[in-house]
Amino acid sequence: MVIVLRHPEEQVFPKLDDRQVARLEARGRRRRVERGEVLRETGVQDAPLFVITAGHVELVRASSEGEQVVFVLGPRQFTGEMTTLSGRGGLIRLRATEAGEVIEVPRRDLMALVQTDGELSDILMRAFILRRIELFEQHLGDVVVLGSQHSAETLRVRDFLTRNRQPHAYMDLDDDAAAQEMLDRFHVGVDEVPVVICRGQSVLRNPTNERIAGCLGLNAPLDEATVHDLVIVGAGPAGLAAAVYGASEGLDVLILESTAPGGQAGSSSRIENYLGFPTGITGQDLAGRAYTQAQKFGAQMIVAKAAEGLACGQRRYAVQIANGGAVAARAVIVATGAAYRRLSADGLGRFEGSGVHYGATPIEANLCRGEEVIVVGGGNSAGQAAVFLAQGAKRVDVLVRSSGLSETMSRYLIRRIEDDPAISVRPYTEVVGLEGDDHLARVRWRDSETGAVEMHDVRHVFVMTGAEPNTRWLGGCVALDGNGFIKTGPDLTKDVLAAAGWPLSRPPYLLETSRPGIFAVGDVRAGNQKRVAAAVGEGSTAVAFVHQVLKE
Repeated sequence: MVIVLRHPEEQVFPKLDDRQVARLEARGRRRRVERGEVLRETGVQDAPLFVITAGHVELVRASSEGEQVVFVLGPRQFTGEMTTLSGRGGLIRLRATEAGEVIEVPRRDLMALVQTDGELSDILMRAFILRRIELFEQHLGDVVVLGSQHSAETLRVRDFLTRNRQPHAYMDLDDDAAAQEMLDRFHVGVDEVPVVICRGQSVLRNPTNERIAGCLGLNAPLDEATVHDLVIVGAGPAGLAAAVYGASEGLDVLILESTAPGGQAGSSSRIENYLGFPTGITGQDLAGRAYTQAQKFGAQMIVAKAAEGLACGQRRYAVQIANGGAVAARAVIVATGAAYRRLSADGLGRFEGSGVHYGATPIEANLCRGEEVIVVGGGNSAGQAAVFLAQGAKRVDVLVRSSGLSETMSRYLIRRIEDDPAISVRPYTEVVGLEGDDHLARVRWRDSETGAVEMHDVRHVFVMTGAEPNTRWLGGCVALDGNGFIKTGPDLTKDVLAAAGWPLSRPPYLLETSRPGIFAVGDVRAGNQKRVAAAVGEGSTAVAFVHQVLKE
């Protein structure tokens, strides 16, 4: 049974005209196919794109429960989705339903085409993105997660899959007695939940993100012998902007990301003050589009691989990767961002991921639908979370330590909060204690003006307070300010540069650190503006200086 598309068929599976087919054929070769021939199996990396010229090809989702035909392509339609650009293993099996003919375009030639043919690039990119959205929204992936909504590890796994745009089915053990009974029979313990069934074959018990990425083929093998023009550490808005501009200008770009594209901004429910999106855009959608652009121009991304060190003794730098390995670079852009500061509240550690959250995505919003929730923080991220959560929550209390929101939040968000009867702002208030058994159940907060402490039955707290830069992995390679943020450009005084051993006669470029060829952009940089647009601007600007460094 073919699925019912949620987007117009002519956009998801468009038909090419004769001129467009001819331009694709110039990059590939025609060949015959036989009935039942599998053109591409699921999981195969670096798969080509096929244009059907005669006959039909069915797109099949294969699982342990059998096959499901997703769609049937006919003449002048083409295969492929976002994994075709990235070279990752595909989710769909391609099979000819009858004898016919196709044009086979190798991935390498396809990448060259999308960078030079604007018309075909637009058609292919739109189709690839919409196909991935269809797979995601209709849970047509090859991953099944069995877990509990009260499990921090389950939330971690689902967040990793969601932010990496990996479609998956989810079975909640709290609601499905049969699933729990099955796990009991296989002696799956509480500490082994969630269970991830990957590609219908591998059964992973409470797997790390890195293990999931390996099973799904999200990462191409790293060649440690290659010296990349530019290695970008961190795939938030700043890192993704640097990747797009660097790769589009011909640099060999590698991005290392510890979790998924988007960074802290990727968890934003809706960004409404970003130029060009008058109705707003979710952080995840913005990150997904930017990642697709970076792929289009040939940037390579490695996810679930955190940087744990930087060898900076020589001008050929090496970024050391957690769990072994390193990648060499002629230039490095540090875009590792900042993490929300943890609350100094009793019991916090027990409930992180089990009631205490550091992002408000649809996954967390579904968990607290119809309940009272707390948002801690007075910045834009906290405001976006409060407005988003109020759509489904019974009540949202925004706790701020200062007198209000006017000094720290954009006016449009303040108006939204003031106009929403479900949101209440509590100034001079801080969380001092969290209680519960396996999951958060009660929260104590204190009014810092009166000293009064109140207890409330609240099961979900969203923490979005301050920021601590992710710079520990740098190991003293670059100069930091008193709060651990990276100093760049004009902030580097002569004394700082002398202490760092700056070897060049020229001063550091704008956004360059105390090491030549190492740049810092976005929230990790001292003096950053804490705006998505500013981060994007810094990422693109840094690439201009990378070109100067590579000429030296």
